[in-house]
Amino acid sequence: MDFSRLQASSKIGDDWVYPAATPLNSGHLAVDTGPDHRLYWEEYGNPAGEPVMFLHGGPGGACSPEMARFFDPARYRVILFDQRGCGKSEPNVAAAGPAVALAKNTTADLIGDIVKLRDALGIAGPMHVFGGSWGSTLAMAYAIAHPDHCASLILRGIFLGAPEDLDYLYQGNAATWHAAPYALTAPGAYIHYPDEWAALLAVLTPEERTDVMASYKAIFDMVPANDAERERQLHAALTWSLWEGVISNMIPEAAATGKFGDADFALCFAQIEAHYFANSLFIAPGHLLGNADVLARIPVHIVHGRFDQVCPLTQASRLVAALNAAGARPATYAITNAGHSAMERENALALTAIMDGLPRLAG
Repeated sequence: MDFSRLQASSKIGDDWVYPAATPLNSGHLAVDTGPDHRLYWEEYGNPAGEPVMFLHGGPGGACSPEMARFFDPARYRVILFDQRGCGKSEPNVAAAGPAVALAKNTTADLIGDIVKLRDALGIAGPMHVFGGSWGSTLAMAYAIAHPDHCASLILRGIFLGAPEDLDYLYQGNAATWHAAPYALTAPGAYIHYPDEWAALLAVLTPEERTDVMASYKAIFDMVPANDAERERQLHAALTWSLWEGVISNMIPEAAATGKFGDADFALCFAQIEAHYFANSLFIAPGHLLGNADVLARIPVHIVHGRFDQVCPLTQASRLVAALNAAGARPATYAITNAGHSAMERENALALTAIMDGLPRLAG
């Protein structure tokens, strides 16, 4: 049977408010040495408009031109850039290897890169900071470090990255899966995607499944000595990437894997994510919600899919509770009938509506 129309029904498709566009400018910005990290960036919209800094997900997800379509091109100056190690930024994990591209690749480095990029592009005053999933994490960390730079935070698919959040995504019932693959022994995205979960765990032995993230990272950290080890490493990266890519959509498109099934993208995405997850995102425990009083001084707009299985809705609930406790309710809190992806129709339209409705920046 052809389920293509059903699979497409949750996507934004032809319902974008603003048309596809080509960048006004693009380039590479040198941000570090040893290794020589160079960020790839693109600029869209109105070069004299209100600045928007777009922070992609992952970590390691990179940007695409479609991400500029959330914004009125007559009003906003939109900056897209690929974070360290991925996309068109250099060195790239897939090309240079993790030993090089993951050196000096931490959340503090990424925050510093945003400062350098805005300075290089002549953004002197407050800007809108727009991020989804890991991009929401980085946006909050950036805002805590530089609140005066932020006119507003527009956050989609809140990701707090606590151990329980990562366990939900990657551990679930893995330790006992070999004996009872359909047993609901722990919370987890596996409940909704059992076939994709089986593929993720099939890469590992029963012993390795006691700590899925650590076992995958061990595969990624391996220096392959032969073709079989190289093949296992690539297969692991593709499987990791496809797991998140498929479950990001409320109606999975198993036959259309997109960028998540591309080998170079997968090597970047999987290895950068594993690097950050193994290091608690390079963010001190409790740092984000513990600084809710700082975030509360900035208008915070939240869009979160009710059926999000990458970042369950409870993560947004924890952020909203922290903001309320700090004395400032979110400026917007939209719970959509969607999954995780920003390209799900309800998420995309909600984000566009928020950007259309923001108070204009003075000057």
